[in-house]
Amino acid sequence: MPYRFRAIFLLAIAFAFFACGQRSVREIPISDFFKTPEESLFRVSPDGKFISYLKAYGGRQNVFIRSFSDTSARRATSFTDYSVREYSWTYHNQIVFIKDVIASDEYKIYVLDANTLQVRNLLSLEKGRIRLVSNRFEGDPDVITIAMNKRDPANFDIYKLNIKTGELTPYLVNPGNITEWFPDDDGRIRLVKSSDGVDETILYRADDDSPFQPIIKNNFKNRVQPIAFINDKHLFYALSNVNQDKTALVVIDATTGKEVNTVFKCDKTDIDKVDYSRNKHRVELAVCEEEKPKKNFLNAEIKSFYDTLSKQLHASEINIVGRDTAENKFVIFTYSDRNPGTYYLYEKNENKLTKLGDINSSIKASELCTMRPVSFRSRDGITINGYLTLPRGSKTTDLPVVVMPHDGPWRSRNNWGYSDEVQFLANRGYAVFQVNYRGSTGYGKAFLNAGFKQAGGKIQDDITDGVLWLIRQKIANPKKIALFGGGFGGFSALYGISFHPELYNCAIVQYGLINFFTYIKDVPPYFKPRLQMLYEMVGNPETDAEQLRAISPVFHTDKIKAPLLIFQGAKDERANISELNQFVRELKKQNVPVTYYLKPDERNVFRSEHNRMDMYAAIEKFLDENMRVGR
Repeated sequence: MPYRFRAIFLLAIAFAFFACGQRSVREIPISDFFKTPEESLFRVSPDGKFISYLKAYGGRQNVFIRSFSDTSARRATSFTDYSVREYSWTYHNQIVFIKDVIASDEYKIYVLDANTLQVRNLLSLEKGRIRLVSNRFEGDPDVITIAMNKRDPANFDIYKLNIKTGELTPYLVNPGNITEWFPDDDGRIRLVKSSDGVDETILYRADDDSPFQPIIKNNFKNRVQPIAFINDKHLFYALSNVNQDKTALVVIDATTGKEVNTVFKCDKTDIDKVDYSRNKHRVELAVCEEEKPKKNFLNAEIKSFYDTLSKQLHASEINIVGRDTAENKFVIFTYSDRNPGTYYLYEKNENKLTKLGDINSSIKASELCTMRPVSFRSRDGITINGYLTLPRGSKTTDLPVVVMPHDGPWRSRNNWGYSDEVQFLANRGYAVFQVNYRGSTGYGKAFLNAGFKQAGGKIQDDITDGVLWLIRQKIANPKKIALFGGGFGGFSALYGISFHPELYNCAIVQYGLINFFTYIKDVPPYFKPRLQMLYEMVGNPETDAEQLRAISPVFHTDKIKAPLLIFQGAKDERANISELNQFVRELKKQNVPVTYYLKPDERNVFRSEHNRMDMYAAIEKFLDENMRVGR
């Protein structure tokens, strides 16, 4: 058999293997895919007496608590306006959590007593942001530290907040250039990162009474991200790509800023994340993700721990996501590309594993499809990685395809794992293609930097080359290809139908970037210290005006002909709603078939379950009308 035909034959067999095998496909309801998570974010209290989690109540996520002495669950909060998104245990069995009240643009921080279930609002901030920095502070178990831009919208200061009395005390005032704060295991901030817009400096102090001194200075293209101090308090772990392409786990001397040694590095990718035990003051594993996550264990004890779990859990991925101070009770999270996630409690001393709950029990792995890592060569010879999910059935060629460019180049990438959007589209008969174009994180410094000032250029070429690769492989029906993206992915979708109309027949845009001039001009005040970095990554409105105008969709409504579906939250702080409204009006003047949904009390991602259901019902109808998939 000639080589070319043999290759095509083997490829067809491979895709047939990875596609789900049955011809009959049950159409899973939209409500099953996109409902509020049933149970999620399980955490064990520091003393090991309680287990907490978020559970759906009234369509919102609320805090529930279960005592190990009494297994009955108790609902601790009853919010019906906005969900609790994240929370943290403190000492004395207290829980702190922050709510984003979108309608009033207000952040609120609450404390919850696990014994009495009493909830108190500690602090409210309008037109600002609050985030938890540390849930402990040495010497005072009632104190936590928070970052808040109350004093100055452009700068986050650090405050000590007494969760018993509500007393708020300034801890560190931002001089105007601090972008990140790094607490030690006791909650004291001894490392900070400052920026002049291009260069970043890490500063260190030995204790709260000492001044910060600069120890490391780098151009922002280099990365040094502190993780935790080592026991002797002068050495700290960090992720760094200084003097190398891939980000590695290193040890740095805080007094000199010099690297002492390299703990671990991956061959082909950056280290994606590091697990650290604050109780034992040690790094436990490093995760590399070229195609799928791969754990690299950094001590024998933690490897034995995971080996024990693997014998009881037959899941693709197993992760520790919580533990008590004694490190006897552990919360374990498992997931795969076809499982949204399941939580377990593992009691180490008894070697006992108990299932806690599912994020979404309506989803059955047997009905979903495999997310397969793929790669192809770009037109200039770079290897581009991504993921391809084929719909169920024996057909693996001439498929309708939805291309999903990810948001945020230079700060994100597509990862292997469960995606409700991907599985929803595959269930409706579409192949789903996700491209980690140049500028995506995880593949090293050179690959990241290759995306600088390439929006609408080589970044878009990578997406286009991926689509052409699908067509050459006979996977894609060249007349049934759609684009679907949010944020920068929304820009890529608009750019694709504007400048490559021969490839795409429709596009879906969520909180899309339509004008790089206003995107840069309207950055939130607290982003100002990073503005020069944005100029280098995207372009400077003064010196690169021609380039930014050439790629901004708002100036090219005359080029858009394909049907378009747009979703936008009115409270999205990065969106210029009046400009978007005008953009839609111009498209309609050009007789573009555009449907536009503006939701009043949403930011970028739709949090309301009702709004999510409406959105995906509209997406299903839009694709069915424009892609003509027979079922």
